[in-house]
Amino acid sequence: MGYHPRDVQRPRPTLRITSIPTLIFVFAIASVLTIWASTTTLISTHHIPTVHNVPMNSQDILARCVSLKTAPGPPQAFDSREVSDRYEPGTSATFIKNALIFTGEKNGSEVIHGSILMDKGIIKSIGKVPKHLLEIASHAIVVDAKGAWVTPGLVDLHSHLGVLSAPIMAGGQAFMIKLRKTSEGSPSSMVIEPPHSLTGKKTEDHVRWRHLKQACGENLRHYGTRMDTAWAIRSAYDEARKVKLAQDAFCAKAEAGLWDNIGSNFPESLQWEALVDVLRGRVKISNHCYEAVDLDNIVRLSNEFEFPIASFHHASEAWLVPGLLKKTWGGTPGVAMFATNHRYKREAYRGSEFAPRVLADEGIPVIMKSDHPVINSRYLLYEAQQAHYFSLPANLSLASVTSTPATIAGLSHRIGFLREGADADVVIWDSHPLRLGATPVKVWIDGILQIPVPSKTGQPSNIEVGKGKSDDGWKKAPEVPNWDEERKKALDWDGLPPLLEKSQEDRIVFSNVKSVWRRELDGNVRVEFNAATDKEIGAVVVENGQIICMGSSCLTSSGAMKVVDLRGGSIAPGLMTYGSPLGLEEITAEPSTGDGIPYDAFARNVPSILDDTGGIVRAMDALMFGTRDALTAYRSGITLATSSLSKAYYLDGTPGHIISGLSTTFRTGSLHALERGAIVQDMTALHVHIGRAHPLIGKGVSVSTQIAALRRLLFGWETKDKETGYWFKQAAEGVVPLVIDVHSADIMATLLIVKIEVEDRIGSRMRMVFSGATEAHLLAKEIGEANVGVILRPSRPYPVTWDQRQILPGPPLTNDTALVKLLQHGITVGLGVQESWEARNGRFDIQWAVLESNGKVSQREMRAVAYTNLPKLLGVREVENDKSIMGDMVAYEGGGAFDFSSKVVAIISPERQLVDLL
Repeated sequence: MGYHPRDVQRPRPTLRITSIPTLIFVFAIASVLTIWASTTTLISTHHIPTVHNVPMNSQDILARCVSLKTAPGPPQAFDSREVSDRYEPGTSATFIKNALIFTGEKNGSEVIHGSILMDKGIIKSIGKVPKHLLEIASHAIVVDAKGAWVTPGLVDLHSHLGVLSAPIMAGGQAFMIKLRKTSEGSPSSMVIEPPHSLTGKKTEDHVRWRHLKQACGENLRHYGTRMDTAWAIRSAYDEARKVKLAQDAFCAKAEAGLWDNIGSNFPESLQWEALVDVLRGRVKISNHCYEAVDLDNIVRLSNEFEFPIASFHHASEAWLVPGLLKKTWGGTPGVAMFATNHRYKREAYRGSEFAPRVLADEGIPVIMKSDHPVINSRYLLYEAQQAHYFSLPANLSLASVTSTPATIAGLSHRIGFLREGADADVVIWDSHPLRLGATPVKVWIDGILQIPVPSKTGQPSNIEVGKGKSDDGWKKAPEVPNWDEERKKALDWDGLPPLLEKSQEDRIVFSNVKSVWRRELDGNVRVEFNAATDKEIGAVVVENGQIICMGSSCLTSSGAMKVVDLRGGSIAPGLMTYGSPLGLEEITAEPSTGDGIPYDAFARNVPSILDDTGGIVRAMDALMFGTRDALTAYRSGITLATSSLSKAYYLDGTPGHIISGLSTTFRTGSLHALERGAIVQDMTALHVHIGRAHPLIGKGVSVSTQIAALRRLLFGWETKDKETGYWFKQAAEGVVPLVIDVHSADIMATLLIVKIEVEDRIGSRMRMVFSGATEAHLLAKEIGEANVGVILRPSRPYPVTWDQRQILPGPPLTNDTALVKLLQHGITVGLGVQESWEARNGRFDIQWAVLESNGKVSQREMRAVAYTNLPKLLGVREVENDKSIMGDMVAYEGGGAFDFSSKVVAIISPERQLVDLL
């Protein structure tokens, strides 16, 4: 129940017996006051003082009242502390020398060449370390950074790490923690500066910031409309304001000595105490809010009740209303967002890759976040890298995951910066942190080495990091494309610019071309033109989607044709994506924009009108062309997609159908199914899903039942005149690939046995493919011997469910990755994605996988993974002529297909006989 002012009662007489001397002292004072009062009455009847009954805890009350006026922040002389409160006794000092240090200062623009001394859990000195400090720390461990980049530890302002293994979003108090297990071993000991509301202190010599997550919009739909939400928030703050006013009135009387008029009980309410602190400016609010209408509501409420907002999170439309954000009471909040994860629900539909730059241009603090496990927090830096790719300046990009979130959280005195007196959270990188695939070489938290992971056996781990990155070029921030025109158009179109509006069907010339790669009829990709020097850079002439000339002489014969300058770029085959429902939905969490939920034969009876036991469905029947995710992928060089109705287990517990039907392959840039070349292959592969039930579902079909059903269907025990029997017969005989979505090594081993049983029974050679395959590395030898293909989906593993727990994470935790292990055993491997928005990043996923292999994946293998393996595994057929269905070519400006410096400017389509200029 809430507190009401009328609940304040006059104090009841109390007698707190602490000791006999105390009572004698109290009675003595009372006697003196009585004599004094009597004497005064005799002297004058005109000045009668009021005698108040001072409560025995008056000093506690006054101290508490004073603390209410104390502004949050670090204690005085914090920067000059000698020992951190998080220091673990016995930790050695560390001296890092020859480092390129990003301090976080000056808006992320300060970089120092020098050293760092860490001792007692804090940074003792940075830059040029004084000799006397080195003498004091004479036994320090010396680390030669050899010119490598050193940054503060990354700060993720929005994560559900440690809440649940598969968390569900909710509001409430939040805490900033460090990812280091303390000697105490408790969760609370990981909290950075736990607020006194957590420790139970009523009065404080300094006030620590509290953190609160507040929400609005679609996530609250179960509680009513937007008007209901606004009313509920307003009502809550109104109750909190009543408590605050009662507290202020109580303290005003206490400080005036009017004890008889206030009572002894300080007005407070457990229900509203957090919001009371909000109104006192003692809480950093992280406000989950997407759309302009909801942002407007919260900004108005902040002004009505006069409380600040530290940051808006997700905030997909914040970049469209920067002026509104600046009206927030108490100052402009920061905006915490994803880089390219948009359109997963209606609120996020207008999200944009250009949002970070637009907000930064408006002077609004930009924070990149993970929302772990939506995005694995391990890859938080990738969000900053993508923001930089789309034009956020390098200093702000790196600050967006270090100094900016630390400042927004009120913890800049401890984390997010490298300065004297700050916590010793330090990272040495194998390359510039904004380069794709940048990996930590060493990590310290509170001055304690965390990476490399300390060995429990005493033997060195010998994890190799950064092989092949010794060239000085890796120490420079990556060059990125110019996106000014695209950014302006996105703003002009209120966040929804046309994604495919130009086509050029006549002759066109690409100038300043450095290389041209072509797909041969055998599926391999080979270079046809490669300029060894800048002087040899040539041109490519295209007519009706066909390359008719390559080389330096082509420009002279081009006549008056349209010329597109690739600025040292390249032309290469289009890429293919697999694994997401791309083209089957527009907005993931909006059922009205997708196919709907097909019948699951293992959960309920399939309608008799289908007359098919398994209810086999065809993804082609559900295809939707022109979705924004498909066109965004197309504009990123992803020209083909194979999509099925198989759903990967994800955070919300969406079940995967055991019989997931037939996939289809289509062109991502086509506008409808009847357009020439739009449908590449109507039925590509048969898909099934085998695994344990998602923990949020709680129950499902047993694994043994799933395997028994699969064996029965592959043995041919279902009549072949029905869809289920026919397509499983095709799969058993190797006519179509059988793609099994599976993660557990134990289940994969069983499936290999089933494959042998089926092949022995019918004398066939099945084309089995494991998709997902998180634990496939444990069976690499057996999978290779069985000639089973693997599609790693996602390419960077994360253990969402029990079946995915045994991951091979790669450097800096392990030397090998799953890709390396599988390729070493001769397995054909492709890379897939889980969600539609991820398809656009396919070329970076491939390059990242190669970089983290430490040179173990060759360029030839990379090209196979990029261009050949997915079509081969999925059985995408090729037409043996120059207009091969795999013949789409992509023109990149400013670099090659896998370079961070390049962007797609055109798609050359022999099948459609045109060039799309983007």
